[in-house]
Amino acid sequence: MTSTPLDLGHALAKIWYLARANRLPFITMTKNEQAIDVFSSFKLGPLHLPNRLVMAPMTRNRAGPGDVPGRVSATYYVQRASAGLIVTEGTQVSAQGQGYARTPGIYNEPQVAGWKTITDAVHSAGGRIFLQLWHVGRISHPSVQPGGGIPVAPSALKPAGQIMTAQGMQDFVTPHALTTTEVAGVVEEFRRGAANAKRAGFDGVELHGANGYLIDQFLRDKTNQRTDRYGGGALNRARFLIEVTEAIVGEWGAERVGVRLAPTNPFNDIADGNPAATFAVAVNELSRFGLGYLHIVEPLPTDPIAAGEKPDIKFFRRIWRGTLIGNKGYDLSRVNAALRDGTVDLVSFAALFLANPDLPERFRRGAALNTPDRPTFYAGGEKGYIDYPTLEG
Repeated sequence: MTSTPLDLGHALAKIWYLARANRLPFITMTKNEQAIDVFSSFKLGPLHLPNRLVMAPMTRNRAGPGDVPGRVSATYYVQRASAGLIVTEGTQVSAQGQGYARTPGIYNEPQVAGWKTITDAVHSAGGRIFLQLWHVGRISHPSVQPGGGIPVAPSALKPAGQIMTAQGMQDFVTPHALTTTEVAGVVEEFRRGAANAKRAGFDGVELHGANGYLIDQFLRDKTNQRTDRYGGGALNRARFLIEVTEAIVGEWGAERVGVRLAPTNPFNDIADGNPAATFAVAVNELSRFGLGYLHIVEPLPTDPIAAGEKPDIKFFRRIWRGTLIGNKGYDLSRVNAALRDGTVDLVSFAALFLANPDLPERFRRGAALNTPDRPTFYAGGEKGYIDYPTLEG
């Protein structure tokens, strides 16, 4: 019987999983290791993090004209500089990579200059900051595309649902399936975005491979129905992710590059028939770079899994040898438990960091937390962005 590329991908995933599980068993920790908590320092490549709390990337639609981040964004990030590490909102690597109004870019000089003002301010406040590199793929609309063009994707499959535009909610459109030559052009856009991030003064970059955007669209089989070298089995579907990662590492070096994945998140009408198998193959391929970290959006109980093991954070701990960041539904008690048993090295918070600029200090004091003001998340302006109170007033 002839094996298909998908069969091969599943076999590789199983071999990798078992090999890692055997080579990296959980071990009894020493007294010193058991003392680790969110306030313990951590060495992330060349960076010294004063705590284990990461500010997760959050789209907030506050960029100025020309999608240039401005003064209000500088204030926002400086307010949160006590995080062990800040990862910025998703930042498009090209005009074609944009999906929503007023999201920042990193593909022209005014955008680079705008971000340089922010990184300088964060560094002056003692913080560390990575830029998240983003291309939305099919999760876009002609109203935000250059010249009113059609969004791009691995396959010409229209997403279900609607997208917010300047004219209100509108239906998604059927995207243009990228040719092999065009795929290479998008890889180059990511490389240029990474190079621009370095000129803008960032400490590193995170590749957005999650939440139904372009890299995720290539990875998962619901959105990737290609028959060329970028489609079929899991190894082929991971090829675009690996080519982009290789290009970014070429600009930054591996220790200053992270990748974010969301194996089961159904957001933006995306799914995979066997996410554990698919993402084991992808992580196997990523492991050869020696990256700074892997950032996992963990499964919710409601996330659909058609077949295979649930790829939760302990699944990835068994197959990833480097720094692992967990994300989704943590509180202080769960963070400390996960750090002490070695499940994660760092934990990221999104809405809690938005609503609590001084989140590390609040955790340290056991203080009450501000409640996120959800109606203002994407509303623009300062309200619900830079007006959350700190403990000091």
